[in-house]
Amino acid sequence: MPPTQANAAAVVEIPRPDIKVIKVRIESLSPLICHAWSDKARKMMLDKQTQKARTGREVKDPEQDYQRSLYEMPGGGYGFPASAFKNAMVRAGTYTGDKMTYLRGAYFVLGEMVKIDGTPRRREDMVRVANGAADIRYRAEFPDWSAVLEIQLNARAISTEQVVNLVSVAGFSVGIGDWRPEKDGSYGRFRVAAGQSEVAG
Repeated sequence: MPPTQANAAAVVEIPRPDIKVIKVRIESLSPLICHAWSDKARKMMLDKQTQKARTGREVKDPEQDYQRSLYEMPGGGYGFPASAFKNAMVRAGTYTGDKMTYLRGAYFVLGEMVKIDGTPRRREDMVRVANGAADIRYRAEFPDWSAVLEIQLNARAISTEQVVNLVSVAGFSVGIGDWRPEKDGSYGRFRVAAGQSEVAG
């Protein structure tokens, strides 16, 4: 018996993603404070979780702590995790009215690290640790910095203009690194530079 309109299987057409890649150059609005997880910090955390006996507190080495706080690029220079920029853009959705769960799959900041153009310097800060005690932290700070974000997006889900706008809002309201606006600070803020260009499709 030939199929009728009532019993014929429905055919669902799924449009292919329209993948594009754009480059967005950003410039600093405030210094960027880096705080990479060093091997020493990872070991201390692991020892605590495995309940290993604690040794005496090591003597602080300000220069070593400063160097360890930087994210080194494989080919030289310094960077910052690409995931930090992606997360900042997702958080920016709270200011633009976009759902964060939707934004997570609409675009991606490519690469593991984004190269930071700038010269770092050492900073010293008094901080409060978990038990409320005061401590001194030595970290790297980029007073003036810039970067180029390579962003892959699905143009069927989000436009180039929307992505650039999210970068702009993320830089103003969320930021990256320590003491950023999202964490009640004012560091790690940035803006979109003029002259954006699409580089691949």
